Amino acid sequence: MLCVSVAMYFILRGQDFDALIQYIVNSSQSYWFIGLALVIAFILCESVIIFYLLGVLDEKPKLSHCFLYSFVGFFFSLVTPTASGGQPMQLVFMKKDNLRMSRCIPVLLLVTITYKAVLILIGLIVMVLRPASIMPLLEPAMPWINLGMVLNVLCVGGMLALVLMPNITRSFAFGSIKLASHFIKPERAERWRIQAERSMSSYAETSTYFKGNVKPIMVAMGITIVQRCLLFAVTYVVLLSFDIDALNLIQTVLLQGSISLSADMLPLPGGLGISEHLYNIIFEPACGPTLTAATLVISRGLSFYAQLLVSALMTAVAYIVIIGTKAVKE
Repeated sequence: MLCVSVAMYFILRGQDFDALIQYIVNSSQSYWFIGLALVIAFILCESVIIFYLLGVLDEKPKLSHCFLYSFVGFFFSLVTPTASGGQPMQLVFMKKDNLRMSRCIPVLLLVTITYKAVLILIGLIVMVLRPASIMPLLEPAMPWINLGMVLNVLCVGGMLALVLMPNITRSFAFGSIKLASHFIKPERAERWRIQAERSMSSYAETSTYFKGNVKPIMVAMGITIVQRCLLFAVTYVVLLSFDIDALNLIQTVLLQGSISLSADMLPLPGGLGISEHLYNIIFEPACGPTLTAATLVISRGLSFYAQLLVSALMTAVAYIVIIGTKAVKE
């Protein structure tokens, strides 16, 4: 609630509230349904990646369950700092589907790596090519963009080490069990150690496979580029609904991608507060203050709050379909 309050403050401070409402009422709301479709397509793209990567590792998940894994992941990512809760909860549902964790963990790490790599690619475009049409808009946000670039590069580097260097993963896993052994019963710690020992050999095989087969990673990267662009295009659709043509699709995707790069690794659920602040300072010169606030309300409403609501509903479905069904059988 505090984060939402801060976000609303950044949207509404100093605004003519009546004029803002009037702009929203007079906009072309039909475009918003296109934006919502883009948000759902964005979520489902991750499902396709998970289904594909597990398939090349000889796992046989149901595509419909992969859809549910993605909704679960995005829901918990949106409500936890630095999107830290999504993948652990996805693993819970995957385990209930009897998928091997030694396969699922590296797959989800690769999903996150490609997800963040697209942001790094956008950062490189901004920093190296410095597109003349958008750099004046991005200049006030460059300290945040630089910080986001550093944090995402460090994060991707760390996760690549976990995927491609199983010895590091092994040390991390057994170090965590050793630490936990001080707080849990010895027999449980020993059980965890035995399970980890069994999983690590399979994990090493998965790591070796990806080191020798670049194609699945490239396919995942290609889908992820499309996925990210779908979400960033929501802002462009919203601009069209307000008859704003100061920015084209590519410019809008780069600007919105720069905002995501800046906010992605900060310890705020869904980047609340900082995303709104950066949107205001980046888009205001092109749209004007009141129109910027109006487009922010709708753009953020679709890309964050609508995504949160849809993901929450589908997470409930996932619980019934996957966990609830298993509980009844047991």
